[in-house]
Amino acid sequence: MNVNRHDRDILRRLAEKKAAVAAMPVQEERRQLWTALNRLDPVKPMVWLNEVPWNEVKSCELNLECSDLFCQSIEKKLRRELYQWDHMPGDMVVEPAIESPLAITDTGFGIEEDVESITLDPGSYVKSRHFKIQISDTDDVSKIKDPVVTHDVFKSEESFQAMAGIFKDVIPVRKAGLRGLWFAPWDYLIRWTGVEEALTDMALRPDYIHALISRLVEAYQKMLDQYESLCLLSLNNQNVRIGSGAYGYSDELPAKGFNPEQVKTGDLWGCATAQIFSEVSPEMHWEFAMQYEVRWMERFGLNYYGCCEPLHNKLEILKCVPRLRKISVSAWMDVNKAVREAGGKYVFSLKPNPAFLAEDTWRPDQVRKELETKLAVMRGCPVEIIMKDISTFRYEPERLWEWAKIASKTAEKYA
Repeated sequence: MNVNRHDRDILRRLAEKKAAVAAMPVQEERRQLWTALNRLDPVKPMVWLNEVPWNEVKSCELNLECSDLFCQSIEKKLRRELYQWDHMPGDMVVEPAIESPLAITDTGFGIEEDVESITLDPGSYVKSRHFKIQISDTDDVSKIKDPVVTHDVFKSEESFQAMAGIFKDVIPVRKAGLRGLWFAPWDYLIRWTGVEEALTDMALRPDYIHALISRLVEAYQKMLDQYESLCLLSLNNQNVRIGSGAYGYSDELPAKGFNPEQVKTGDLWGCATAQIFSEVSPEMHWEFAMQYEVRWMERFGLNYYGCCEPLHNKLEILKCVPRLRKISVSAWMDVNKAVREAGGKYVFSLKPNPAFLAEDTWRPDQVRKELETKLAVMRGCPVEIIMKDISTFRYEPERLWEWAKIASKTAEKYA
Protein backbone atom coordinates (compact mmCIF):
# COMPACT_ATOMS: atom_id res chain seq x y z
CA MET A 1 0.00 0.00 0.00
CA ASN A 2 1.67 3.19 -1.20
CA VAL A 3 0.86 6.50 0.49
CA ASN A 4 1.85 9.66 -1.36
CA ARG A 5 3.91 12.37 0.32
CA HIS A 6 1.06 14.89 0.28
CA ASP A 7 -1.33 12.63 2.19
CA ARG A 8 1.39 11.45 4.54
CA ASP A 9 2.30 15.02 5.54
CA ILE A 10 -1.33 15.94 6.20
CA LEU A 11 -1.89 12.92 8.42
CA ARG A 12 1.34 13.44 10.32
CA ARG A 13 0.43 17.07 11.09
CA LEU A 14 -2.94 15.99 12.45
CA ALA A 15 -1.33 13.19 14.45
CA GLU A 16 1.14 15.66 15.97
CA LYS A 17 -1.79 17.73 17.21
CA LYS A 18 -3.47 14.62 18.62
CA ALA A 19 -0.26 13.53 20.33
CA ALA A 20 0.14 16.97 21.92
CA VAL A 21 -3.43 16.88 23.26
CA ALA A 22 -3.02 13.30 24.48
CA ALA A 23 0.08 14.30 26.46
CA MET A 24 -1.83 16.83 28.56
CA PRO A 25 -2.05 15.89 32.28
CA VAL A 26 -5.84 16.29 32.15
CA GLN A 27 -6.12 13.08 30.12
CA GLU A 28 -4.86 10.91 32.96
CA GLU A 29 -6.97 12.86 35.45
CA ARG A 30 -10.07 12.06 33.42
CA ARG A 31 -9.13 8.41 33.00
CA GLN A 32 -9.03 8.15 36.78
CA LEU A 33 -12.38 9.93 37.12
CA TRP A 34 -14.05 7.60 34.59
CA THR A 35 -12.51 4.58 36.30
CA ALA A 36 -13.81 5.73 39.69
CA LEU A 37 -17.27 6.31 38.23
CA ASN A 38 -17.38 2.84 36.72
CA ARG A 39 -16.48 1.20 40.03
CA LEU A 40 -19.38 3.13 41.66
CA ASP A 41 -17.00 5.47 43.47
CA PRO A 42 -17.63 8.71 41.58
CA VAL A 43 -16.08 12.12 42.14
CA LYS A 44 -18.50 14.00 39.91
CA PRO A 45 -20.99 13.40 37.08
CA MET A 46 -19.02 12.87 33.87
CA VAL A 47 -19.97 14.47 30.54
CA TRP A 48 -19.66 12.94 27.07
CA LEU A 49 -21.05 13.64 23.59
CA ASN A 50 -21.69 11.19 20.79
CA GLU A 51 -23.73 10.65 17.62
CA VAL A 52 -23.00 14.12 16.26
CA PRO A 53 -24.65 15.02 12.92
CA TRP A 54 -21.32 15.86 11.33
CA ASN A 55 -22.99 16.71 8.02
CA GLU A 56 -24.27 19.90 9.69
CA VAL A 57 -20.82 21.09 10.76
CA LYS A 58 -19.62 23.33 7.96
CA SER A 59 -16.08 24.09 9.09
CA CYS A 60 -12.71 24.21 7.37
CA GLU A 61 -11.42 22.22 10.36
CA LEU A 62 -13.21 19.18 8.95
CA ASN A 63 -12.37 19.63 5.27
CA LEU A 64 -10.60 16.56 3.92
CA GLU A 65 -7.36 17.26 2.09
CA CYS A 66 -6.04 13.75 1.45
CA SER A 67 -6.52 12.30 -2.03
CA ASP A 68 -6.45 8.58 -1.21
CA LEU A 69 -9.62 6.99 0.22
CA PHE A 70 -7.69 5.00 2.82
CA CYS A 71 -5.97 8.16 4.02
CA GLN A 72 -9.25 10.09 3.97
CA SER A 73 -10.82 7.58 6.36
CA ILE A 74 -8.00 8.17 8.85
CA GLU A 75 -8.05 11.93 8.27
CA LYS A 76 -11.80 12.17 8.90
CA LYS A 77 -11.49 10.42 12.25
CA LEU A 78 -8.56 12.58 13.35
CA ARG A 79 -10.24 15.84 12.31
CA ARG A 80 -13.47 14.99 14.11
CA GLU A 81 -11.64 14.01 17.29
CA LEU A 82 -9.64 17.26 17.28
CA TYR A 83 -12.74 19.31 16.48
CA GLN A 84 -14.61 17.81 19.41
CA TRP A 85 -11.64 18.43 21.70
CA ASP A 86 -11.44 22.07 20.62
CA HIS A 87 -15.14 22.92 20.77
CA MET A 88 -17.19 20.46 22.85
CA PRO A 89 -14.91 18.21 24.88
CA GLY A 90 -16.95 17.62 28.02
CA ASP A 91 -14.91 14.95 29.81
CA MET A 92 -13.63 13.25 26.66
CA VAL A 93 -10.25 11.50 26.79
CA VAL A 94 -7.75 11.60 23.93
CA GLU A 95 -5.47 8.59 23.94
CA PRO A 96 -1.79 8.75 22.81
CA ALA A 97 -2.24 6.18 20.03
CA ILE A 98 -4.04 5.54 16.76
CA GLU A 99 -5.89 2.31 16.13
CA SER A 100 -5.59 0.13 13.06
CA PRO A 101 -8.80 -1.95 12.90
CA LEU A 102 -8.56 -5.60 11.95
CA ALA A 103 -10.19 -6.50 8.62
CA ILE A 104 -13.11 -8.50 10.05
CA THR A 105 -16.28 -9.40 8.17
CA ASP A 106 -19.21 -11.71 8.70
CA THR A 107 -21.95 -13.07 6.47
CA GLY A 108 -24.82 -11.70 8.55
CA PHE A 109 -27.99 -13.51 9.54
CA GLY A 110 -29.09 -14.50 6.04
CA ILE A 111 -31.81 -11.87 5.67
CA GLU A 112 -31.19 -8.60 3.85
CA GLU A 113 -33.22 -5.68 5.11
CA ASP A 114 -36.04 -4.78 2.68
CA VAL A 115 -36.88 -1.17 3.42
CA GLU A 116 -38.30 2.01 1.96
CA SER A 117 -36.85 5.20 3.43
CA ILE A 118 -37.25 8.94 3.13
CA THR A 119 -35.23 11.79 4.56
CA LEU A 120 -35.65 15.54 4.67
CA ASP A 121 -31.91 16.15 4.60
CA PRO A 122 -29.90 14.06 2.09
CA GLY A 123 -26.77 14.45 4.20
CA SER A 124 -28.38 13.24 7.44
CA TYR A 125 -28.22 9.71 8.83
CA VAL A 126 -31.73 10.22 10.26
CA LYS A 127 -34.35 8.58 8.06
CA SER A 128 -37.98 7.53 8.27
CA ARG A 129 -38.21 3.88 7.25
CA HIS A 130 -40.87 1.36 6.33
CA PHE A 131 -39.75 -2.23 6.68
CA LYS A 132 -41.23 -4.92 4.45
CA ILE A 133 -42.16 -8.08 6.35
CA GLN A 134 -40.00 -11.11 5.63
CA ILE A 135 -40.78 -13.28 8.68
CA SER A 136 -44.40 -13.92 9.59
CA ASP A 137 -44.68 -17.44 11.04
CA THR A 138 -42.73 -20.30 12.59
CA ASP A 139 -41.73 -21.73 9.20
CA ASP A 140 -39.84 -18.48 8.48
CA VAL A 141 -37.65 -18.78 11.58
CA SER A 142 -35.28 -21.03 9.63
CA LYS A 143 -34.42 -18.06 7.40
CA ILE A 144 -32.15 -16.85 10.22
CA LYS A 145 -28.70 -18.27 9.54
CA ASP A 146 -25.54 -18.51 11.61
CA PRO A 147 -23.03 -15.81 10.60
CA VAL A 148 -19.62 -16.92 9.40
CA VAL A 149 -16.81 -14.67 10.62
CA THR A 150 -13.73 -14.07 8.48
CA HIS A 151 -10.49 -12.26 9.23
CA ASP A 152 -8.41 -11.09 6.28
CA VAL A 153 -5.00 -11.33 7.95
CA PHE A 154 -3.16 -9.93 4.91
CA LYS A 155 -5.39 -6.86 4.70
CA SER A 156 -5.10 -6.24 8.45
CA GLU A 157 -1.32 -6.37 8.28
CA GLU A 158 -1.20 -4.24 5.14
CA SER A 159 -3.28 -1.50 6.77
CA PHE A 160 -1.27 -1.67 9.98
CA GLN A 161 2.07 -1.41 8.20
CA ALA A 162 0.83 1.51 6.11
CA MET A 163 -0.36 3.38 9.21
CA ALA A 164 2.82 2.54 11.14
CA GLY A 165 4.84 3.99 8.27
CA ILE A 166 2.75 7.16 8.11
CA PHE A 167 2.89 7.89 11.84
CA LYS A 168 6.41 6.63 12.60
CA ASP A 169 8.05 8.68 15.40
CA VAL A 170 4.84 10.76 15.82
CA ILE A 171 2.33 8.51 17.57
CA PRO A 172 2.07 4.74 18.16
CA VAL A 173 -0.26 2.63 16.01
CA ARG A 174 -2.04 -0.33 17.63
CA LYS A 175 -4.02 -3.13 16.06
CA ALA A 176 -7.60 -3.25 17.32
CA GLY A 177 -10.06 -6.10 17.03
CA LEU A 178 -13.70 -6.16 18.02
CA ARG A 179 -14.25 -4.29 21.27
CA GLY A 180 -17.65 -5.74 22.07
CA LEU A 181 -20.90 -6.09 20.15
CA TRP A 182 -24.01 -3.91 20.24
CA PHE A 183 -26.45 -6.63 21.29
CA ALA A 184 -29.98 -5.59 20.38
CA PRO A 185 -31.66 -8.62 18.79
CA TRP A 186 -35.08 -7.00 18.84
CA ASP A 187 -33.73 -4.10 16.76
CA TYR A 188 -33.13 -6.70 14.04
CA LEU A 189 -36.30 -8.71 14.51
CA ILE A 190 -38.76 -5.87 14.10
CA ARG A 191 -37.12 -4.99 10.76
CA TRP A 192 -38.04 -8.47 9.54
CA THR A 193 -41.40 -8.95 11.27
CA GLY A 194 -42.84 -5.46 11.63
CA VAL A 195 -43.16 -3.64 14.95
CA GLU A 196 -46.90 -3.95 15.53
CA GLU A 197 -46.88 -7.54 14.36
CA ALA A 198 -44.11 -8.54 16.79
CA LEU A 199 -45.73 -6.82 19.76
CA THR A 200 -49.14 -8.30 19.00
CA ASP A 201 -47.74 -11.80 18.50
CA MET A 202 -46.26 -11.77 21.99
CA ALA A 203 -49.83 -12.05 23.20
CA LEU A 204 -51.42 -14.00 20.35
CA ARG A 205 -48.60 -16.32 19.23
CA PRO A 206 -46.09 -16.52 22.09
CA ASP A 207 -44.58 -19.84 20.95
CA TYR A 208 -43.72 -18.31 17.58
CA ILE A 209 -42.06 -15.30 19.23
CA HIS A 210 -40.06 -17.54 21.57
CA ALA A 211 -38.84 -19.59 18.61
CA LEU A 212 -37.89 -16.40 16.78
CA ILE A 213 -35.88 -14.69 19.52
CA SER A 214 -34.32 -17.98 20.63
CA ARG A 215 -33.04 -18.69 17.13
CA LEU A 216 -31.57 -15.20 16.66
CA VAL A 217 -29.82 -15.22 20.03
CA GLU A 218 -28.40 -18.65 19.20
CA ALA A 219 -27.00 -17.23 15.95
CA TYR A 220 -25.50 -14.28 17.85
CA GLN A 221 -23.84 -16.65 20.29
CA LYS A 222 -22.28 -18.68 17.51
CA MET A 223 -20.93 -15.49 15.96
CA LEU A 224 -19.42 -14.45 19.29
CA ASP A 225 -17.85 -17.89 19.68
CA GLN A 226 -16.04 -17.34 16.39
CA TYR A 227 -14.77 -13.89 17.38
CA GLU A 228 -13.38 -15.40 20.55
CA SER A 229 -11.84 -18.54 19.02
CA LEU A 230 -10.26 -16.57 16.17
CA CYS A 231 -8.68 -14.15 18.70
CA LEU A 232 -10.48 -11.16 17.19
CA LEU A 233 -11.60 -9.52 20.45
CA SER A 234 -9.85 -6.52 22.02
CA LEU A 235 -10.26 -5.02 25.48
CA ASN A 236 -12.88 -2.32 25.95
CA ASN A 237 -12.02 -1.16 29.50
CA GLN A 238 -10.62 2.04 28.03
CA ASN A 239 -11.51 4.80 25.56
CA VAL A 240 -14.34 2.73 24.09
CA ARG A 241 -18.06 3.40 24.14
CA ILE A 242 -20.00 0.82 26.16
CA GLY A 243 -23.57 0.10 25.11
CA SER A 244 -25.40 3.38 24.57
CA GLY A 245 -23.35 5.07 27.28
CA ALA A 246 -19.84 6.43 27.56
CA TYR A 247 -16.35 5.10 28.23
CA GLY A 248 -15.53 1.70 29.65
CA TYR A 249 -12.48 2.70 31.73
CA SER A 250 -12.27 0.13 34.50
CA ASP A 251 -9.71 -1.41 36.84
CA GLU A 252 -12.00 -4.45 37.34
CA LEU A 253 -11.33 -5.72 33.82
CA PRO A 254 -9.80 -7.77 32.30
CA ALA A 255 -10.50 -10.91 34.34
CA LYS A 256 -7.90 -12.66 36.47
CA GLY A 257 -5.62 -14.86 34.40
CA PHE A 258 -5.98 -12.53 31.40
CA ASN A 259 -4.07 -13.62 28.30
CA PRO A 260 -3.40 -10.63 26.00
CA GLU A 261 -2.91 -13.02 23.09
CA GLN A 262 -6.48 -14.32 23.41
CA VAL A 263 -8.99 -11.88 24.84
CA LYS A 264 -12.09 -13.63 26.20
CA THR A 265 -15.61 -12.30 26.59
CA GLY A 266 -15.12 -12.41 30.37
CA ASP A 267 -12.43 -9.73 29.94
CA LEU A 268 -14.93 -7.33 28.37
CA TRP A 269 -17.94 -5.17 28.99
CA GLY A 270 -21.13 -6.52 27.43
CA CYS A 271 -24.46 -4.83 26.76
CA ALA A 272 -28.04 -5.46 25.70
CA THR A 273 -31.21 -3.53 25.00
CA ALA A 274 -34.80 -4.08 23.85
CA GLN A 275 -35.90 -0.61 22.82
CA ILE A 276 -39.32 -1.52 21.43
CA PHE A 277 -40.26 -2.94 24.84
CA SER A 278 -40.80 0.57 26.19
CA GLU A 279 -44.47 -0.03 27.02
CA VAL A 280 -44.28 -3.81 27.45
CA SER A 281 -44.92 -5.04 30.99
CA PRO A 282 -41.97 -6.16 33.14
CA GLU A 283 -43.28 -9.73 33.02
CA MET A 284 -43.39 -9.81 29.22
CA HIS A 285 -40.11 -7.92 29.00
CA TRP A 286 -38.51 -10.72 30.97
CA GLU A 287 -40.28 -13.50 29.06
CA PHE A 288 -39.59 -12.31 25.53
CA ALA A 289 -36.40 -10.30 25.85
CA MET A 290 -34.35 -10.28 29.01
CA GLN A 291 -34.22 -14.01 29.74
CA TYR A 292 -32.61 -14.39 26.30
CA GLU A 293 -30.38 -11.33 26.73
CA VAL A 294 -29.06 -12.75 30.00
CA ARG A 295 -27.71 -15.73 28.07
CA TRP A 296 -25.52 -13.24 26.23
CA MET A 297 -24.59 -10.97 29.12
CA GLU A 298 -23.61 -13.81 31.45
CA ARG A 299 -20.53 -14.28 29.27
CA PHE A 300 -19.13 -10.81 30.02
CA GLY A 301 -17.17 -9.39 32.94
CA LEU A 302 -19.36 -6.28 33.39
CA ASN A 303 -22.60 -5.26 31.68
CA TYR A 304 -24.57 -2.24 30.48
CA TYR A 305 -28.32 -2.37 29.88
CA GLY A 306 -30.73 -0.19 27.95
CA CYS A 307 -30.90 2.60 25.43
CA CYS A 308 -33.93 4.78 24.65
CA GLU A 309 -36.51 2.67 26.49
CA PRO A 310 -37.49 3.92 29.97
CA LEU A 311 -36.52 1.34 32.59
CA HIS A 312 -38.03 2.74 35.80
CA ASN A 313 -40.69 -0.02 35.84
CA LYS A 314 -38.15 -2.73 34.97
CA LEU A 315 -35.66 -2.26 37.82
CA GLU A 316 -36.72 -5.46 39.55
CA ILE A 317 -35.96 -7.67 36.56
CA LEU A 318 -32.67 -5.85 35.99
CA LYS A 319 -31.46 -7.51 39.18
CA CYS A 320 -31.27 -10.74 37.17
CA VAL A 321 -28.57 -9.37 34.87
CA PRO A 322 -25.19 -10.77 35.95
CA ARG A 323 -22.58 -8.18 36.88
CA LEU A 324 -24.77 -5.29 35.73
CA ARG A 325 -22.90 -2.04 36.28
CA LYS A 326 -24.55 0.63 34.12
CA ILE A 327 -28.16 1.30 33.14
CA SER A 328 -29.52 3.76 30.62
CA VAL A 329 -31.60 6.62 31.98
CA SER A 330 -33.33 7.94 28.89
CA ALA A 331 -35.17 11.26 28.64
CA TRP A 332 -38.45 9.39 29.26
CA MET A 333 -37.40 7.67 32.48
CA ASP A 334 -38.82 8.51 35.91
CA VAL A 335 -35.60 9.61 37.60
CA ASN A 336 -37.17 9.85 41.05
CA LYS A 337 -38.27 6.22 40.94
CA ALA A 338 -34.92 5.09 39.57
CA VAL A 339 -33.05 6.78 42.41
CA ARG A 340 -35.43 5.43 45.07
CA GLU A 341 -35.10 1.85 43.90
CA ALA A 342 -31.59 1.66 42.44
CA GLY A 343 -29.61 4.70 43.55
CA GLY A 344 -25.97 3.78 44.11
CA LYS A 345 -26.36 0.24 42.74
CA TYR A 346 -25.51 1.16 39.14
CA VAL A 347 -23.97 3.95 37.12
CA PHE A 348 -26.90 6.00 35.81
CA SER A 349 -26.24 6.77 32.14
CA LEU A 350 -28.30 9.95 31.94
CA LYS A 351 -29.51 10.92 28.45
CA PRO A 352 -30.74 14.53 28.34
CA ASN A 353 -33.37 15.39 25.77
CA PRO A 354 -31.66 16.19 22.43
CA ALA A 355 -34.82 17.89 21.14
CA PHE A 356 -33.67 21.19 22.65
CA LEU A 357 -30.91 21.25 20.04
CA ALA A 358 -33.45 20.94 17.21
CA GLU A 359 -35.87 23.73 18.10
CA ASP A 360 -36.32 26.87 15.99
CA THR A 361 -34.91 28.94 18.82
CA TRP A 362 -31.99 27.74 20.93
CA ARG A 363 -32.95 27.86 24.63
CA PRO A 364 -29.88 27.20 26.81
CA ASP A 365 -31.87 28.02 29.95
CA GLN A 366 -34.09 24.99 29.28
CA VAL A 367 -31.03 22.80 28.88
CA ARG A 368 -29.67 24.02 32.19
CA LYS A 369 -33.03 23.56 33.92
CA GLU A 370 -33.40 19.96 32.74
CA LEU A 371 -29.92 19.04 33.92
CA GLU A 372 -30.31 20.85 37.25
CA THR A 373 -33.63 19.14 37.95
CA LYS A 374 -32.38 15.62 37.25
CA LEU A 375 -28.95 15.95 38.84
CA ALA A 376 -30.53 17.36 42.01
CA VAL A 377 -32.53 14.15 42.32
CA MET A 378 -29.50 12.01 41.48
CA ARG A 379 -27.09 13.81 43.80
CA GLY A 380 -24.62 11.33 45.28
CA CYS A 381 -25.33 8.67 42.65
CA PRO A 382 -22.78 7.59 40.03
CA VAL A 383 -23.86 9.49 36.90
CA GLU A 384 -22.57 9.94 33.37
CA ILE A 385 -24.30 12.57 31.22
CA ILE A 386 -24.49 11.44 27.60
CA MET A 387 -25.68 13.70 24.79
CA LYS A 388 -26.67 11.39 21.94
CA ASP A 389 -29.41 10.75 19.37
CA ILE A 390 -28.84 14.21 17.93
CA SER A 391 -30.98 14.39 14.80
CA THR A 392 -30.10 18.02 14.12
CA PHE A 393 -28.82 21.21 15.71
CA ARG A 394 -30.15 23.23 12.78
CA TYR A 395 -26.71 23.63 11.24
CA GLU A 396 -25.62 25.61 14.29
CA PRO A 397 -22.91 23.49 15.96
CA GLU A 398 -22.40 26.29 18.43
CA ARG A 399 -25.53 24.99 20.16
CA LEU A 400 -23.68 21.77 20.96
CA TRP A 401 -20.61 23.70 22.07
CA GLU A 402 -22.76 25.61 24.54
CA TRP A 403 -24.55 22.45 25.66
CA ALA A 404 -21.18 20.91 26.53
CA LYS A 405 -20.20 23.95 28.57
CA ILE A 406 -23.52 24.04 30.41
CA ALA A 407 -23.36 20.31 31.15
CA SER A 408 -19.78 20.49 32.40
CA LYS A 409 -20.49 23.47 34.63
CA THR A 410 -23.65 21.86 36.04
CA ALA A 411 -21.81 18.58 36.66
CA GLU A 412 -19.16 20.43 38.68
CA LYS A 413 -21.93 21.92 40.81
CA TYR A 414 -23.07 18.41 41.73
CA ALA A 415 -19.58 16.97 42.27
